[in-house]
Amino acid sequence: MVQNYQSPVRVYKYPFELVMKAYERRFPTCKLIPVVLACDITSDTTSADGAVRVTERRCKLNVDAPFFIKKIIGVDHVFFIQKNVLNLRTRTLEIEAYNESFSNRVVVLEKCRYFVHPENSEWTCFEQNASVDINFFFGFESSIEKLAMKQYGDNIAKGKEIIEHFMDELRTEGITSVPRWVRPAHLPPESPTGSRPNGAVADSSSPTQAINGSHSENVMSNGSGDVSSAVESMSLCSKPNRRNSGQQSSVECQYQLDTDYIQRYLGELTPMQESRLILLRKWVSQLQKGKVPSDTMLLRFLRARDFNVEKARGMLSESLTWRKKHAVDRIIAEYQVPQVVTDYFPGGWHHSDKEGQPLYLLRLGQMDVKGLLKTIGEDGLLKLTLHVCEEGLRLTDEATRTCGHPISTWCLLVDLEGLNMRHLWRPGIRALLRIIEIVEANYPETLGRVLIIRAPRVFPILWTLVSTFIDDTTRSKFLFYGGNDYQGQGGISHYIPDEYIPDFLGGQCKTKVLEGGLVPKGLYLTEGELEREGGHMTDDTIYHSVSLSKGQVHEVLVTVEDSGCVITWDFDVMRQDVMFTVLRTDKLLSKDLSPGSQDGEHRSVVDKGWVEGQDYHRVEQPLTCHDGESIQGSHVTCETGTYVLQWRFSGSHLDLLDSITSSHRAQVMYYYEVLSSADYKGSLSSLQSGNSL
Repeated sequence: MVQNYQSPVRVYKYPFELVMKAYERRFPTCKLIPVVLACDITSDTTSADGAVRVTERRCKLNVDAPFFIKKIIGVDHVFFIQKNVLNLRTRTLEIEAYNESFSNRVVVLEKCRYFVHPENSEWTCFEQNASVDINFFFGFESSIEKLAMKQYGDNIAKGKEIIEHFMDELRTEGITSVPRWVRPAHLPPESPTGSRPNGAVADSSSPTQAINGSHSENVMSNGSGDVSSAVESMSLCSKPNRRNSGQQSSVECQYQLDTDYIQRYLGELTPMQESRLILLRKWVSQLQKGKVPSDTMLLRFLRARDFNVEKARGMLSESLTWRKKHAVDRIIAEYQVPQVVTDYFPGGWHHSDKEGQPLYLLRLGQMDVKGLLKTIGEDGLLKLTLHVCEEGLRLTDEATRTCGHPISTWCLLVDLEGLNMRHLWRPGIRALLRIIEIVEANYPETLGRVLIIRAPRVFPILWTLVSTFIDDTTRSKFLFYGGNDYQGQGGISHYIPDEYIPDFLGGQCKTKVLEGGLVPKGLYLTEGELEREGGHMTDDTIYHSVSLSKGQVHEVLVTVEDSGCVITWDFDVMRQDVMFTVLRTDKLLSKDLSPGSQDGEHRSVVDKGWVEGQDYHRVEQPLTCHDGESIQGSHVTCETGTYVLQWRFSGSHLDLLDSITSSHRAQVMYYYEVLSSADYKGSLSSLQSGNSL
């Protein structure tokens, strides 16, 4: 079991020689590192010209472990061997430390390196990596691994503090500079390879070469080239100028990630999170020739997988393939907003929230889901969503640069005023779920907060249908406000500046977001056009079609054994007029009047001798539906029994010839569904007025 850790580069804005003088003061012990009890020099050699010094120490460390582990291993202290190679000629310090105690059971190898900043010779860089290989440790391998991770994190956190502490000491003593090494004049000219004592490492020809070639060992147990392999030096991206969703060229990233860059552009990360980011970044750079995803994008996928590098790698790999396949990187430049979206889509960007996150407004309750899907298709709505997501990434990147601190997420405000059962149109829900699935897989950790306001009584049904497709982390970011609660204490003014609260919510800020409204049916595409657009909305397994002549009815029987369940329906009247109603009876019905049956297909189940109020009950009042109308609605069942959805021809008077001509028949395309009360947590009373006929 091998674990590897890699820290970002830490930059000290002091010359290398001054940093080395501060570094030497940490030996033999340092009060800031109480775990180190002693450090004895076992070997110390210097080259003839004084440029290279090799020092080996045996360090005694306190076992920072629970008492029971100390009792099992039988020791309170462990010993480590540290070997330092200081090269004043190339201005580098190579440090290698490994455990002497229990080396047959656990192998801990830590490598550190100080070197001159490649862009500023008066600055010094520090990088650190470690590997822990636990073969066997009395059954406590996992505990030892966690202890090693904790120790490594503590070392990284204290490293900069320690150097700064001794730099302050030097300043107090009046030491602000240390002269660079100069080859003694009495020595003969240096050979091409340079002189160095036995055991010293070879000099690097330049700082840049030293950076790029400092770590080439494999640090995982396999050599397959995955995330776990090859802790090699990487670029120090101190000048990020690429989009969050975009990519950066390998030429642009020439040096290693540094801590100042991480804090400024990525935010506060623990040492282990920094390590995971660097490991993922190295894996991606090995596979993505020429360009690699931005660090912000990598961090989003790591967060989505709780910083598990292997899981994040798999998720990222699939997303990169998806982006390439669908040319997502070109959406911002190439996407043409359809005119129907410009005229009827009630959503758009609107300033920012109090945290500086870009704010997107969506008036979902005013959105004609069916109209949009029937004009731009499912793929068209998906492309619109992806364009919004890409815009969100671009805006968060801009906000990071202008606000002076990392902003990687955006805020979504969803106004549900007007939401009703027509929004539960099955193809619309199906399209919504597909979009949620794609966004969750490819834009993780992009939503910082979701404000759901003016949630109506019907909302629990919609939330039940979609919430299962949203991961737990994203769901925790949702805040819900019913009625006018959003105007009270803890409402949207807590998250959005008063000057940015839109006028349709009672604020003073004008917004370009449309009110929405119904899309004219004249703009609807034909089924063939929708298929070509990739958005075929009618499916024979979902919708049924029926034709009715004068005097004919079509009925669907729904057996309800769960009192409190909800029957929902959605239908379009394609020709003529029909009368729609819902009945209930306690009688046992034996005839098969389900769609497609031949036995009494257009005869009513209600016998002429039945008495309303005794043999059957009308639970929804008759509604005349005209040619071209689209109807959605629901009924909350209060009793068990058989419910009858009934469509009856209600067109103008026809003679015998007209009644048998298909053009004069009424045509209805319908779908219905039964939702169990358990599916929306029993919120029955809140659905009583949820109909939208």
